[in-house]
Amino acid sequence: MRILFAIAFALLAGLVQAGPQIQHWVAPTGARVYFIENHDLPILDVQIDFVAGGARSPADKSGVASLTAGLLEAGAGEFDEEQISARLVDLGARLSSSSDHDKASVALRTLSAAEEKAGALALLRTVLSVPTFPADAVEREKTRTIAALKEADTRPDAIAGKRFAAALYPGHPYGRLATPESVARIGRDDLAAFHKNYYTAPGAVVSIIGDVARAEAEAIAVQLTEALPKGEPAAELPPVTLPGRDAVKVEHPATQAHIHIGLPTIRRTDPDYYALLVGNYTLGGGGFVSRLMKEVREKRGYAYSVYSHFSPRVLPGPFEIGLQTKREQAQDALKVVDDVLTEFLAKGPTAEELAAAKKNLIDGQALRIDSNAKLLGYLSLIGFYGLPLDYLDQFPRKVAAVTRDDVKAAFRRHVKPENLVTVIVAAD
Repeated sequence: MRILFAIAFALLAGLVQAGPQIQHWVAPTGARVYFIENHDLPILDVQIDFVAGGARSPADKSGVASLTAGLLEAGAGEFDEEQISARLVDLGARLSSSSDHDKASVALRTLSAAEEKAGALALLRTVLSVPTFPADAVEREKTRTIAALKEADTRPDAIAGKRFAAALYPGHPYGRLATPESVARIGRDDLAAFHKNYYTAPGAVVSIIGDVARAEAEAIAVQLTEALPKGEPAAELPPVTLPGRDAVKVEHPATQAHIHIGLPTIRRTDPDYYALLVGNYTLGGGGFVSRLMKEVREKRGYAYSVYSHFSPRVLPGPFEIGLQTKREQAQDALKVVDDVLTEFLAKGPTAEELAAAKKNLIDGQALRIDSNAKLLGYLSLIGFYGLPLDYLDQFPRKVAAVTRDDVKAAFRRHVKPENLVTVIVAAD
């Protein structure tokens, strides 16, 4: 039977269409560039990523990374906020920015016609290189952010998420999240300094996909990064230390207990990623077919939803199991979760579960790369984390090659019961 499964998945992986050709080079500015040429649509998508995520915020000013990213379009060069917005409308272009723990991203979608493309790229260059961070916009966004944080601090789900991060990463930048107090301390000069230190040409990853040829893509990468601060490479983050097993209970009047269980696990480049991904589909990532869902929801009705997932980062990111349940049955639900996880660590998935997980992940690959926007996300992922250029081609083969022993070994290496942290908000 195992041989038949292996043959079936080898054939299935071979049938998956090869991913698009990714070209890579380093621009004269020092920026790393990743490019897919695609002339199917008259569209150009560009994303620039910087080592400017929340983990780079000063300890007493958490939130400066997200504010910096969010205020890039508030004013740049000779343009104010309204002029930037109007210019994008005139060009039929879309500009967006975001940040997470590891990086900040700025993305542009524009028509590839000469006039619109030139205008949109020129505007993006200005927004990236000379943001003005107008004082009125800074105060407005600070006020809005502080109000949102204060509101979130009343909700059990937000409280649980914040306490969970702090418990998994005590004293580490990954565990520091914005608070009303930290945001209140941020001034315009902090945003300008953060931009100068982290939005640098040598630290930029430029992802380009769409209706341009290689030579033009090379010119675009230079155009967008040559005016950025030169800067130095960002310093390495401090290492992650695994927490000791702990349970944190937070009082709250909610009728539902919000529960998070987990620990720091893997880097994005860890070779165990595929085995953990496949195994987690069975444990809690496969929706109604996952063991956690069957045992916690279907058999006992303890929760409407229960899940598990890995979130790899530059440094070990969290493995998390999450659920909500009536506060009076929280301990019963936790006991079921613990039993399911303990059994999975001991035995791994069955042959049938393994086959179903691999089939789902491989079959779903085509849908994950069926648009330029989705491919841009993968270009960014490959570039920022230094994954192989043939990552999209490797994915189905790597998934198909995972064995039950691989899953058991990977989970035992990374999901260690002695380091699991449990956070319960609204616990009896």
